[in-house]
Amino acid sequence: MKKVAVIGSGTMGNGIAHVFAQNGFAVSLVDISEEALQKAMGTISKNLDRIIAKGNLSEEQKQQTLGNITTFTNMQEGVSDADLVVEAATENVDLKLKIFRDLDSFTKPEAILASNTSSISITKIASITNRPTQVIGMHFMNPVPVMKLVEVIRGYSTTDEVTQQIMELSKQLGKVPAEANDYPGFVANRILMPMINEAIYSLYEGVAGVEEIDTIMRLGMAHPMGPLQLADFIGLDVCLSILNVLHDGFGNPKYAPCPLLVNMVQAGHKGVKSGQGFYSWTHGTKELVVADRFRK
Repeated sequence: MKKVAVIGSGTMGNGIAHVFAQNGFAVSLVDISEEALQKAMGTISKNLDRIIAKGNLSEEQKQQTLGNITTFTNMQEGVSDADLVVEAATENVDLKLKIFRDLDSFTKPEAILASNTSSISITKIASITNRPTQVIGMHFMNPVPVMKLVEVIRGYSTTDEVTQQIMELSKQLGKVPAEANDYPGFVANRILMPMINEAIYSLYEGVAGVEEIDTIMRLGMAHPMGPLQLADFIGLDVCLSILNVLHDGFGNPKYAPCPLLVNMVQAGHKGVKSGQGFYSWTHGTKELVVADRFRK
């Protein structure tokens, strides 16, 4: 496996492209927007500079990494000779199904098609292709260059051979793969999202404030950040979408999103990406400032 195509150049897509390119793969980074592609390349360059500053990469290796990435606005051109395609588009089921229909037509028959989805059924995605045995989930964590985990999700038809290939490939990238079967939320979000939702309910019901909830979970449970801060980083709209997938998939009221989360997303308060969530992010992300609405 030498050639990899990544669909989508946002936060996850550029991170995935970065990691493959730094490990010597020829990467096609595909996005419909040339502006987004140029922004992605700038982000990858800055992230490589951070690695250089820590003494873990040379300037020559940075240039080699950047040279391993070719950008495309035409999907068919970008994926035609790929051995593996990793889709990292927006977490929208209709969009992903359309992308995979196109990928099934545009890629060579033996190519493996992977999705970075954090919640959408791999089996459902695979079902609209003519190669369901070669469709799999590669759920990278954000930020991709730093986080070690890749949650590898087997669809109902994914073969042992394809699963093993992706497990080994993840190790080649310096990652730690963990295999999961295809049920709503897989493992990571099936456990994480109810915790975040419960933290939001604790705020909604007046049990404690934003800072107190996050402090208790950070210091008491040794989490690197509290659940409300983490929700802001993930994106409250993404959290809501995943909770809806869990709620619809299991039909269990314990996954029903908190009304406060629903209202915040409807109001456009989506966390870091919008500048407002449980915290205010208009000043940047280095300092935690509780959003005005939630200050005591």
